Amino acid sequence: MRSLSLRLYGVVTWLMQPLVRRKLRRRAVAEPGYAMAVEERFGHYPTTPAGTDWCWIHAVSLGEARAAAILIEELRRQAPGIRLLLTHGTATGREEGAKLLQTGDIQVWQPWDTPSAVARFLDRFAPRIGVLMETEVWPEMTAACAERGIPLVLANARLNEKSLASAERLGWLARPAYSALAAVWAQTEADSHRLVSLGAKVAGVFGNMKFDAAPETRQLVAAANLRARLPKPVVVFASSRDGEEQQFLEVLKRFGATVPVPPVQVAVNSIAKRVHDVQWMIVPRHPQRFDEVAALVEAQGFAVARRSTAGEEPGDAEIWLGDSLGEMALYYGLAHVALLGGSFEPLGGQNLIEAAACGCPVVMGPSTFNFAEAAELSLAAGAAQRVPDMEHAVKVALALVADPARHDAMVQAALAFSSSNRGAAQRTAAALLAIAVPAGPAQ
Repeated sequence: MRSLSLRLYGVVTWLMQPLVRRKLRRRAVAEPGYAMAVEERFGHYPTTPAGTDWCWIHAVSLGEARAAAILIEELRRQAPGIRLLLTHGTATGREEGAKLLQTGDIQVWQPWDTPSAVARFLDRFAPRIGVLMETEVWPEMTAACAERGIPLVLANARLNEKSLASAERLGWLARPAYSALAAVWAQTEADSHRLVSLGAKVAGVFGNMKFDAAPETRQLVAAANLRARLPKPVVVFASSRDGEEQQFLEVLKRFGATVPVPPVQVAVNSIAKRVHDVQWMIVPRHPQRFDEVAALVEAQGFAVARRSTAGEEPGDAEIWLGDSLGEMALYYGLAHVALLGGSFEPLGGQNLIEAAACGCPVVMGPSTFNFAEAAELSLAAGAAQRVPDMEHAVKVALALVADPARHDAMVQAALAFSSSNRGAAQRTAAALLAIAVPAGPAQ
C-alpha cells in the first residue's frame, strides 16, 4: 500500500506536466536539444527498441555524464558485453552521453516523475539494475523500482549541507526515497553521514570517481604546443557562472587591463603592466551563455577573441573566450593557473579535479560546498589556494605567474593529489556488478 504522501506527490507531478512542457519549449529556444524526443520524458517510446537485462545508468547533466563515462569504461572492462540504457535530464548531458554508446546500447530521456510515466519506462525497459549518478533521487522512481524488485543504487553519491537541509524540509518524501535505494556508495565520509541521516543504506565510501578520469593525451599535447607559441602566459577563469564574469572583468579594468600598456621603464612592477603581460581567458560553464559572455566582454571595453571563430591563437585580444565543448583538458593544459568558476558567487564551486589531473594550479573563492572535501584536500596538498574574493584571486594568479618556483611546486602537488585519490570507479563497478550479476551457487 502506497503512502498518502507519495500518492499526493504523484498527483502534483501529474498536474505539473503542462508546466514541464512549457519549460522545455523555452529551453529549446537556446538549446535545441530540449526539443528532441519530448514524449520520451512522459514515458512514450515509439521508436525505441524494447528489451530486458539493461544496466540502466541515469546521468542527469554534463558533470554526471562525465562521471558516468568513467564508470562505464570500468564496467565494460569488468563485464564485457554489458548492455547499457542511458538516461539524462539536460541537453548537454544527453549530448555527452551519446558519445558513450556502443552497438546494442540505447539512450532516452529520464521520465518525468509521475506514476504513469515511470511505469511505462519500467515496463518498456525492465532494467536489471538502475544506477543514479551522484545526486538524482526521485520519490516515484525509487518507490516503483522497490515495488518491482529492481535494485536502484546511488553511485558517486554526494550530499552537501544545503541539499541536506532542503531534503529534511521535505522529509516526508525524501526519507522514503533514500531508504528505498538498494545501496549507496558515497564520495566522502561527510557525504556518508548526511546520506545515512536521510535513511540511505550506505554500503561504502569509495571516493570520487572523477579522479579516475585521465585527461585526453591529444588535448594535452596540443595545449603544450600552443602554449609554447603564445607570447604570454595564460590564466583561465574556468567554468565561470553568471555574475562571476562581471566581477572578473571589473577587477581587470580596475587594474588597467583596458588602457594602453604603460611604458616599461616606469611600470616594470606596476599591476597594470603585470595584467597586460598575461593572456586572460574565460571558459563559461554553460554553453548556452557563450554569446552572452562574449557580448558582456565587449560591453566592458575589452577586445574578445572566440576560440570557435578566431582560430588557435587570440591575437591582440585582451580576453580569449573558450567557447567550445569537450576541451577543458586543453584549456587547463594551456593555463599557468585557473580561477575556479562557481566559487566567487554562492554557487558551491565547480569540479577542480580535472584541473589537478592536468597539473594546473587552482585559485578558488569562498564558495566550494558542492566539492567541499576535494577542495579541502587540494588545499592541504598544496595544489590550490583559497581567496576571499575576485580581486585577491587575480592578484594571486599574477603572483604565481611571476614566481616559477612556487608555480612548479603547485603543478607537482596537483599531479600528486590527483594520482593519490584514484580507484573509486573500480570499486564502484565491482560493487554494482555484485548486485546486478549475483554469484551462482558454489559448486
